[in-house]
Amino acid sequence: MRIFIFTSVSLVVTFSLTCVSVLPIAAQELRRLDPDSLKSYELNEVEINSLQQLEILRSPVPMQSLNKEVLDKLNSLSVADAVRYFSGVQLKDYGGVGGLKTVNIRSLGTNHTQVFYDGIAIGNAQNGQVDLGKLSLANMEQVSVINGQDPNLFQPAKAYASASSISLLSMEPTFTGNKRLNASVHLKSGSFGLFNSALNVDYKLNESLSARLSSEYTNAHGRYDFNYTNGVYDTTATRTNADIRAFRLEAALFGKPDSTMSWQAKYYHYESERGLPGAIVANRFDYSQRLWDESNFLQLAVEKRVSERYRFAIKAKLAVDYNRYLDPEYVTTEGFLDNKYQQKEGYVSVANAFRIRQNWRANFSVDYIHNKLDANLYRFQFPRRNTFLAALATDYRLNSFYIQGSLLATYVDDDVQVFESAGDQQDFTPTVMASWKPFESSDFRLRGFYKSIFRMPTFNDLYYTFIGNTFLRPEYTHQYNMGFTYFKRVDHAFFNYIGIQTDVYRNLVKDKIVAIPSANLFRWTMLNLGEVKINGLETNIKVVGKVSPKLQFSGLMNYTYQRAEDHTQNAFNFGHQIPYIPVHSGSFAGMLSADDYGLNYSFIYTGERYSQKANIPANYVDPWYTHDVSVWYALQHKQTTLKLRAEVNNVLDQHYDVILNFPMPGRHYRLSLTLII
Repeated sequence: MRIFIFTSVSLVVTFSLTCVSVLPIAAQELRRLDPDSLKSYELNEVEINSLQQLEILRSPVPMQSLNKEVLDKLNSLSVADAVRYFSGVQLKDYGGVGGLKTVNIRSLGTNHTQVFYDGIAIGNAQNGQVDLGKLSLANMEQVSVINGQDPNLFQPAKAYASASSISLLSMEPTFTGNKRLNASVHLKSGSFGLFNSALNVDYKLNESLSARLSSEYTNAHGRYDFNYTNGVYDTTATRTNADIRAFRLEAALFGKPDSTMSWQAKYYHYESERGLPGAIVANRFDYSQRLWDESNFLQLAVEKRVSERYRFAIKAKLAVDYNRYLDPEYVTTEGFLDNKYQQKEGYVSVANAFRIRQNWRANFSVDYIHNKLDANLYRFQFPRRNTFLAALATDYRLNSFYIQGSLLATYVDDDVQVFESAGDQQDFTPTVMASWKPFESSDFRLRGFYKSIFRMPTFNDLYYTFIGNTFLRPEYTHQYNMGFTYFKRVDHAFFNYIGIQTDVYRNLVKDKIVAIPSANLFRWTMLNLGEVKINGLETNIKVVGKVSPKLQFSGLMNYTYQRAEDHTQNAFNFGHQIPYIPVHSGSFAGMLSADDYGLNYSFIYTGERYSQKANIPANYVDPWYTHDVSVWYALQHKQTTLKLRAEVNNVLDQHYDVILNFPMPGRHYRLSLTLII
């Protein structure tokens, strides 16, 4: 109750402070802006195309990022395809274009990763997971993975409330000269009956207002051949019921009335129907389950610089998600199993940034989130959740030393229509991060962070019929990280730039939420049983150079070593590697490009794993790797560009499972055409 009162009062005070601070601006326009705390560097375009890479290498926490230029070169269709190239990331892929794709960062579990779209979190109170396969790259400017939390001080309290995050930035309109209209059309076709089309249109309404419309349609039958063995004979079968039909629409307005203010409003719509192919077990290959998804949200972000020492940002979101699951093979007293869910979320955030001194800043953010879940399930409890977050953060920079600390106050209150709710939860969780440049003449930096955070049990964990357990405790994590970064611009005929990140880390997970079977396989019980200890090492290397004055190359290499062991007391599998976490994994991407053509190659490796808790031969899952190749050619005439691209994925036709008994596609092809005007 104390945190509830604290956060409620904080919200009122923050809104009042914001309104009062805006009044002086109505009288006169500010003449001077607050300078950026980071120095500016002029860089050669071939060495590095933006300050983003430098900010990553100077960050006190591990950050990895792929911008639009790199995303276009990788053989990627969705955000899920792109995150495979980051170290420390395990992608759970159930196969095919429409297969569910969730991410696990540093073995902490999917629910500990928050996905942000243009700075606002994508919520899912039902099961805490975001299907990255539904998020397209056609309108994406940048994809980033951040361990701990984003070091950007000026952000919502929600950004402080997860163990790791994926940040997605959509494209914003940019115009050159007197041009008022930009447009691009993308057509893609390939194996499994894939047809994908996308249209992006930017229009400049006036000097301070522009609009962007992005739409996309995807259709695929999803059938592909795979190898199967039951231990007696081998055969080739066809994956069925893996079709998908999806449509996405985004409409956004971007405003900048003056040099002190900017705002963005976005409407997002996504709908799909897909088949769920199921696991290949007991010589069974055909399934008939279906899934329908529909997501709609409207979000608004406003940022205002009030004075040299104060600025604020207001963010708000309304979201409605609908899901339907149909299983003709499971017959109830009312017919086929036909579950329908509807989630509603309301979100508002106010962030206040203060410059106390030139090298000392602070931020105070307050967020409120309301979640509601309805379903047509028997004895469903119709839960509602109110979440209050208040984050106080500060950072200090002294020459080559940087330190940031934050404290997050969380209050969560659940309410249900029938039976009893899980009650409320309140806690304080701290974070400390620092970086140090020990040598003035070298861009070598040491960094480290500690973060304590917890994740609330989801609605499914607590209230799902026959499964939920309202006595579940939150799942706590403690993260420790130490590492270094190094980058160097080289005056060399061949190599021009090299950047290196290396980190060692230790994660401790307490009260891990696990599901165990009870009376039968249709009735499970959620319990706090697990304790996991994770030790790992990550390294990322980027090189850029020139083969000739017109031919450039770049290479990205990632490697992860990870021991993620179950340390639950008295457990039969004490000290065993947790399911689906490889000890060794890595990737490499090489890109060769000129003005009008290019060649790209990528390699992804995932080492041996186990599909169950016990590390025994029966649960062993083979390592897998894939090679992907693509070529592109561009034709330019004045301000019009026509780009052709051909891809060969899984060149060696490797047959493998990311998730056991969910076979992945073998060799497959894609051909795309892009017209930019």
